[in-house]
Amino acid sequence: MTKRDKIIYWTGFGVIVALLIVAPLVLPPYWSRFVTEILIWGLLAMSSDVLIGYTGMVSFGHSAFFGLGMYGAAAALLMVSPPNLILALAFGLIGAAAVSAFVAYFSTRLRDIYFAITTLIFSQIFYVIIFTWTEVTGGENGLSFRRPAFGIPGIWTTPFTAETLHWFVLALVVGSYLLLRRIMHSPFGMVLQSIRENEPRTRAIGYPVERYKIVAVMLSGLFAGLAGVLYAVQNRFAAPDFVFFLISGEAVIFNVMGGIGTLVGPIVGAATFLLLREGLGRLFGEQFPYLIPLGFIFIAIIIFLPQGLLGFMRRWLNK
Repeated sequence: MTKRDKIIYWTGFGVIVALLIVAPLVLPPYWSRFVTEILIWGLLAMSSDVLIGYTGMVSFGHSAFFGLGMYGAAAALLMVSPPNLILALAFGLIGAAAVSAFVAYFSTRLRDIYFAITTLIFSQIFYVIIFTWTEVTGGENGLSFRRPAFGIPGIWTTPFTAETLHWFVLALVVGSYLLLRRIMHSPFGMVLQSIRENEPRTRAIGYPVERYKIVAVMLSGLFAGLAGVLYAVQNRFAAPDFVFFLISGEAVIFNVMGGIGTLVGPIVGAATFLLLREGLGRLFGEQFPYLIPLGFIFIAIIIFLPQGLLGFMRRWLNK
């Protein structure tokens, strides 16, 4: 990236972040909440891009990481009174990290479609456990809880408003992006990209490929768990539906639509998909299966924009 490209990139990044900061002040409450949800789903998609785009490993297990982050936060918020935000973050991240380490240990021994199927099976195992362990998880009814206050308990706290919750989510998503971007441009990230391009050659050079893949899965699962915690805090609810493998499928769709291997692209894909789903749902109503035109749009993007929407915008700007 040239100096000019860096200036353009960071200027655009700053403008977008500034627009997201003022969004809850100018948008109606519904759309302000909608933008916050886009950021959360974008974080989930960005976490899966660590595996799909940078390591070349398609994962259908991110629903487990997302769901365990959500249920970990729910456990902390129900155990402690008054609800503690820091404890919710800690429990959610620990739960997601533990599950991702368990999944990584077994699934990274396999490659390609076998890895994808293994992660899918693990996500379904956790889904069945959560769905049937009614005494702890609430089963299909899920768990409801109070939203924690923002701040440090015992020192200073204040209740979340729609605006402060949006800014809190935005700060964590932007921080996650900057951290992941730094990691992906580090020597560790270069090795992951080498594994994506040619795993046997990377192993022949002397890199412990399996260890790198395990760390990549754990890193990806950790940020997926953070997305789960944020979703739980926003909606004050945890349900087994969010552990179902369809959530993982949506994360893959977000990556493909926005642009694989870009980190920003998955957020663009999440915003596009969710806005299209909302718009088509309002246009056609409940009487028409609006997912059909959405499916055709997705197919068109795959055929005509194989590098995703972000790749198309990059080519258009470079003309």
